[in-house]
Amino acid sequence: MYTPSPVVWDLFSLNGVLDADAAIESLPVLSAQVTELADGVFVAVSMNHSVGDGTSFWEFFNAWSEIHRHRADVNVNGLNKMKMVSTPAPVLARWFVETSPVPIPLPFSKLQHVLRRFELPPVREGFFTFSAASVKKLKARANGEMAGVATAPISSLQALLAHLWRAVCRARRLAPGQETFYAVIIGCRGRVRGIPPGYVGNAVVPGRAVCAAGEVQEKGLGWTAWQLNRAVVSFDEAALRAFLERWVREPTFAFTGDLSSAAGGAGLETGSSPRFDVFGNDFGWGRPVGVRSGLGDKTDGKATVFEGPERGGSMSLEVCLAPAALERLVADHEFMDAVTLPARV
Repeated sequence: MYTPSPVVWDLFSLNGVLDADAAIESLPVLSAQVTELADGVFVAVSMNHSVGDGTSFWEFFNAWSEIHRHRADVNVNGLNKMKMVSTPAPVLARWFVETSPVPIPLPFSKLQHVLRRFELPPVREGFFTFSAASVKKLKARANGEMAGVATAPISSLQALLAHLWRAVCRARRLAPGQETFYAVIIGCRGRVRGIPPGYVGNAVVPGRAVCAAGEVQEKGLGWTAWQLNRAVVSFDEAALRAFLERWVREPTFAFTGDLSSAAGGAGLETGSSPRFDVFGNDFGWGRPVGVRSGLGDKTDGKATVFEGPERGGSMSLEVCLAPAALERLVADHEFMDAVTLPARV
């Protein structure tokens, strides 16, 4: 249930490197480290976020594994001919909103001015897996509670994150009037015309649901999931384009320390997506048995979501909280009743 974080983090390279460090110090933007274990291997890839988002990362990872698996397995006239890779061809052409100047003028004269390093509070990490049946049950409950009220169906992910949000509010022992928020990353591919599915880069925007901790507890799973639903649904194409146009006029940057300091440390943020094909890659050694992430952005309130090891609708949450709060989360029967055995690693 608990992740031995220092051990896992040491399996990754470029720990502590921030996005702008790559340009300032001429550091690589991508690094791979393969560690041989007693009963397998751990393949760790570190990608600078300035290069791409989660979609770009997993498409690269899966294409790389497929190339490795199929290398030299077709021989034509003495020459090795690679099989076609099933991952969509990457689109490297840059995309900008139509009103954007290129390059975008930034509000600082030196790249160093955008760097901020934080002394983050200590956290402990837990890894929780939810079976497809458990996720389906949460989704049905959330939609049932909001029948006739919600204007759009609550998704499986929204129901699961609402379940986590309510439990974390209890684990943090937030006062009923304490403001809390849940920030989710919303993808632009498929939502904004002109951004192709294979676009390599960052095509995401932040969405946020904000309410009082007492509302999260008293109004139930369905209402809490609906707040997340509304935050996502509100970002239609017009809203996404407006956000991007506004950012060009007034560029802002997110920092790791923002999550811990915002709302008095009562926030949560989820990146990644259960749609990413985490368990579909195969370097020729067999499919993965587990997934973990590295040190980057590991701060109080960060929850990373992955598809579950059984796939088919199962999901896993990698949750970082203050040590005492995580202990209370693990002891929370309402939260843990939905958790199944974690993936073996």
